[in-house]
Amino acid sequence: MKDILDVHIHTTASGHAYSTFREVIDAAKKKNLELVGIADHAPCVPGAIHPFYFVNFKVIPRDAYGIKIAMGAELNIIDYSGSTDLPARMLKRLDFAIASLHRECIETGTVEENTAAIIGAMRNPHVVIMGHPDNPQFPADLEAVARAAADNRVLLEINNSSYLPNGHRIGSADNAKLMLAACKKYGTKIIMGSDAHIELDVGNHELSKKVLAENNFPEELVVNTSTDKFFECVKYRKSLAPKGV
Repeated sequence: MKDILDVHIHTTASGHAYSTFREVIDAAKKKNLELVGIADHAPCVPGAIHPFYFVNFKVIPRDAYGIKIAMGAELNIIDYSGSTDLPARMLKRLDFAIASLHRECIETGTVEENTAAIIGAMRNPHVVIMGHPDNPQFPADLEAVARAAADNRVLLEINNSSYLPNGHRIGSADNAKLMLAACKKYGTKIIMGSDAHIELDVGNHELSKKVLAENNFPEELVVNTSTDKFFECVKYRKSLAPKGV
């Protein structure tokens, strides 16, 4: 499978990652990626950067250093309605946003509450990707999630870090099996993300590819094969935002 982009990457701005912006860019170039996306943690995560970090992306050329660059954020879902931790006036400055459930920012709810939180976040027009939705720490109705993602044209993430044998989201591969079956049923598009917190992991989707192969997931529903596919999703989602918001 052609794999030319990774848009779930953290830098030192996240507070618990270990590589700089430039180190991430250099690693992406060495791995022949065509697009690198920086998605540092939004403020609810302990130790994360001040919100002002996300309003100054205008200074970063999107085609610098010989690679396409997208500047985003990994937002935290903070309630079961799907609210996130950056306001719309800041979100509109981002190229894209990932929305995720993290235990540092919200208590694990019931299946119904977690599902409502995920689907609620999809209604935010700046959210392009749902981060690690197969996380067993937040059990959800993954068929309902896949159906809502297809309806809203939001990408569901196959997060490489989730499948690490020594990781903290053990059981994600089993949930991915259920989610990917539903994605095939509804034609839901997915995106592989490294969730890199060090430059060594930039573009590392090996475990994600294994999960996709084990579930015979169709390549045409994988966005990593084309930068155009990714930016088409971004354009559509951003088009839903009210003017000036």
